[in-house]
Amino acid sequence: MTNSHAAREIDTSRPHSARMYDYYLGGKDHFDVDKQAAETVAAAYPGIFTCARENRAFMHRATRVLAREHGIRQWLDIGTGIPTEPNLHQVAQSVVPEARVVYADNDPLVLRYAERLMRNTPEGRTTYIEADVNNPDALLNAPELAEVLDTRLPVALSLNALMHFVTDAQDPYGIVSRLLAELPSGSALALSHCTPDFDPETWQKVTDIYTNAGTPVQFRSQAEVARFFEGLDLLDPGVTVGHRWRADEESTASDAEVSLWTGVGIKP
Repeated sequence: MTNSHAAREIDTSRPHSARMYDYYLGGKDHFDVDKQAAETVAAAYPGIFTCARENRAFMHRATRVLAREHGIRQWLDIGTGIPTEPNLHQVAQSVVPEARVVYADNDPLVLRYAERLMRNTPEGRTTYIEADVNNPDALLNAPELAEVLDTRLPVALSLNALMHFVTDAQDPYGIVSRLLAELPSGSALALSHCTPDFDPETWQKVTDIYTNAGTPVQFRSQAEVARFFEGLDLLDPGVTVGHRWRADEESTASDAEVSLWTGVGIKP
């Protein structure tokens, strides 16, 4: 396994969003500072655990739908986070063993556990690159990406619970457009994004917790999330709450608990 950049020291002096997410999912790859911050979020928004689980479930369903129904065989997953099985490539390769997946993240802790992301079928291929979504050109031009993905063929761009960490000042819509511009017709965007729509007061508290911890966030409305799909053909049921997108079975969660807009669009 090769990486774009040398591994950096892991900063344990302040909480990190990927490690907090690991805590929400019941993982073990986090530190006390992350646990404390995550529990502060949970005190304000107890649904955060449901939200995290439903986010993973959406990723699984969207991956299977794209593989089975739309012929996707390649994925670029940005903001991978700490590996949590089944990972995206395991879901994809369970449907199409030859699936190829490139994971990208800028957290050195993810780099430390990246070998988990390399366990794939003999027919498939996976790699991990250390890259930042805020620099899409560097990400797209990483040699490791070209070794695994053929961007002349359709690629699914997977942005799960990532873009709310990209504020308007960082040009989130421009970033997504730049990434999609590199991909051919038939490619896809699968995106999930936390929202304040169902409980603005609570989500303002969550915003303050993350921002005060050094991680600026911007949670967006349904209309704002839908903007990421402009120019794409949205799959049914459109931009909807996470537990309602192509649900395998009816969920008992409420929209306010999940507070996650999700959608999948195909590039014409």
